Amino acid sequence: MLAVRSLWPLLLAPLLLGAAGQASRQVPDETPRAAAPEAPRPSAANDANPAGQDRASEPAESGPTVYAAKVVARYPHDTGAYTQGLLWHDGALYESTGRVGQSRIRKLAPETGEVMAENEIPPTQFGEGLALWNDELVSLTWRDNAIHRWSLADLSLVSSVRDFPFEGWGLTTLEEGLIFSDGSSTLRVIDPVSYAVKREIPVTLKGRPLGRLNELEMIDGLVWANIWQTPYIAAIDPADGTVRKLIDASAIVAEIAPQTRDDVLNGIAWDPDKRRCFLTGKFWPTLFEIELVETGARVR
Repeated sequence: MLAVRSLWPLLLAPLLLGAAGQASRQVPDETPRAAAPEAPRPSAANDANPAGQDRASEPAESGPTVYAAKVVARYPHDTGAYTQGLLWHDGALYESTGRVGQSRIRKLAPETGEVMAENEIPPTQFGEGLALWNDELVSLTWRDNAIHRWSLADLSLVSSVRDFPFEGWGLTTLEEGLIFSDGSSTLRVIDPVSYAVKREIPVTLKGRPLGRLNELEMIDGLVWANIWQTPYIAAIDPADGTVRKLIDASAIVAEIAPQTRDDVLNGIAWDPDKRRCFLTGKFWPTLFEIELVETGARVR
């Protein structure tokens, strides 16, 4: 039976219940990191349709469908990579890493983890989320107010702005622009050229704000968000901010057995052609290919 501790950092504490309606283990209630942004947790997708089941069939207040992340393959991952952003494009993985003096943009061979190309983010900056827009990569920084654009072809720096008025955490792509997180319960859609805010999306789980949203990935019309310092991923409807799916990756986190509070689940990539989902974390030795298995648990 699925067990979950407080899913609401600091203020809120709903329980995930098993199919029989009995409380099981609770989601770990983590405290915020002192020196780096990350995110809260919930949501997932399943095997044949990893993130986009029929959302119309889910009442707004019924709570998300809860899934377990089942591992179907494992690949090597650089244990020196403080993973902040991850995406799949044309057979390769692209990753942004963080920490001052260690932040990079890299192209990786998925099967081996080999670094095929890389470039440094300015060494005084703390790298964050990564997204693809046309033939360029766009990367955020944490508290440096900088956004950088990189050539997809060779990862050379194309342009930078240094007046972005938000913390940068996660970043991904919508048809209408880019969407980013700043560790709060609000996602923002921004113009992919000017970075002006086009609209804000308050994220809620059963009507209550869900914060700590970190690394983002767009999958089948839902925005998947790592919830910082938890083993959960939330799949969020960008139309209204409702969490439609909650993915429990606690078995994967247990396999990694993190040694420090920084070694958290963080990094989601989606291969739309083969419909494969990949997860990893900061300093993790493994990139996991997963599929979703519905658990029958629910959020109370």
